[in-house]
Amino acid sequence: MQQLIDDPLLWLQAHAASIIFLIIVVAAAALITKATSRMLQMLLDKSHIPSASIFINIVRVLIWVFAAAIVLQPVFGINPTTLVTALGVGGIAVSFGLKDTIANIVSGFGLMLGKVLQPGDLVTIQGVTGTVKDVTWRHTIVIDRSGMEMWVPNSVLNTTALEKLPAANEAMILVPFVARGTKLDNMSIDELAQYITDLVNTQTQDVMLPGNPALVKFTGFSPYGITGNVMAFAKQGMFLSTMQDRVTRALAGQGFLVQDAAGTSDESSANSAELEA
Repeated sequence: MQQLIDDPLLWLQAHAASIIFLIIVVAAAALITKATSRMLQMLLDKSHIPSASIFINIVRVLIWVFAAAIVLQPVFGINPTTLVTALGVGGIAVSFGLKDTIANIVSGFGLMLGKVLQPGDLVTIQGVTGTVKDVTWRHTIVIDRSGMEMWVPNSVLNTTALEKLPAANEAMILVPFVARGTKLDNMSIDELAQYITDLVNTQTQDVMLPGNPALVKFTGFSPYGITGNVMAFAKQGMFLSTMQDRVTRALAGQGFLVQDAAGTSDESSANSAELEA
């Protein structure tokens, strides 16, 4: 080191071969890491193994560890065996300092290899519902419909209730209604359900989850008419409130469908009779 300070040029001449060797190894490791990451990503996409960054990151670390082992002796004059021994002596202290990181890495592997969790899953974790974006070294990233990301430590997922949801369940909204009036005498209950379904599907087709049209489920009777719910499903990237608004607007245009008849009075009944006339 003193020679480097006193005469940098002489030091460079004396260590030129080692420096060139170091540059070659680092460049080769960088190229191999990049190529291997791309190839591994393609293989994961085509296989049944979850395509999470934790697997690719492990391979990257192994490549760089191997590259470091190659240059230790010829460039830095450090015997790899001596270094491994030294690390083994200090391993206990390091393990205590990195116990949370180690727990997260082990938990991440357990989640992925056990297919408990993988990118693309719809889950509810600690009251937050969203899509698993990635499983990294330390965290599982969940993104909700508003675009907000929640980073959950992998170790926490082993002790926290985790609920996996079908796409339709996560996308579903309920809009209650009451069908009333003499107009219902002219149609059967099935015709009424089909009428409401067609009405809602027409108004929500651009925000609907593909392959999941609206459903009508009748729930009972009240003094004001037949009660039920419209079940609609919003596509990915669409706010549930947008779907709720669309369905509400579709129902609001019908004189014999109301969403809250609890306050119905003689005056509202007269208005209904006028609409039916």
